[in-house]
Amino acid sequence: MSRRWSNKRARGVVRLPHEPGVPMGGYARRRRRWSAGLLLAPGVQYRCSMKDMIDVLELLASQHTEVDQLIERIESGEGDRTALFTELADKLAAHATVEEKIFYPAAMDAKTSELLHEAVEEHLSVKRLLADLMELDAEDEEEQDEFEAKIALLKEQVTHHAHEEEEGKLFPILRRQMSEDERAAIGNEVLAMFELLIQEEPRLQVPAETAEAAPLPSL
Repeated sequence: MSRRWSNKRARGVVRLPHEPGVPMGGYARRRRRWSAGLLLAPGVQYRCSMKDMIDVLELLASQHTEVDQLIERIESGEGDRTALFTELADKLAAHATVEEKIFYPAAMDAKTSELLHEAVEEHLSVKRLLADLMELDAEDEEEQDEFEAKIALLKEQVTHHAHEEEEGKLFPILRRQMSEDERAAIGNEVLAMFELLIQEEPRLQVPAETAEAAPLPSL
């Protein structure tokens, strides 16, 4: 599996054309400036048009699914467990960062504030588990039981956070509150930052992020 998130599902489900002359939501208007071409890394250009934009809720849900699949592969013993965990840790770290830096601030309002504050606390718990797992050797028989127990706990926490809290509670609120164009503008910004982060082994930053939850903007 590629180290980059597959966005095949999101692109297959959501392609949001923007007709000329149709007003976009306020968030989309503020964010569209970067869409003509955002420099990701030397020699790499991420270009998009409104018709290619990806609904952020579909994008994040597809990332949740990919995390589930990686955890299942680790638990099943399929493939190189160390390589699979490294991929999982990088993707969870990058996913948490784009949510904390872009998605949660964009979603913050009186109706979502409590859910978002719970979300960053849940991120903190996941980061602490990842930091512990990174100290273990996934292939060492003496550490195998501890590794598998922590993977099981990680699965439980990710399931609660991603599927029950975000997909089950937060996303329905945002589908009602945000226009398609607003969700699409945020989605491409999230994807662009993710693709930049994933090149930099973001798991290595996790141990430094375990003291307290990520800050959120005030209402």
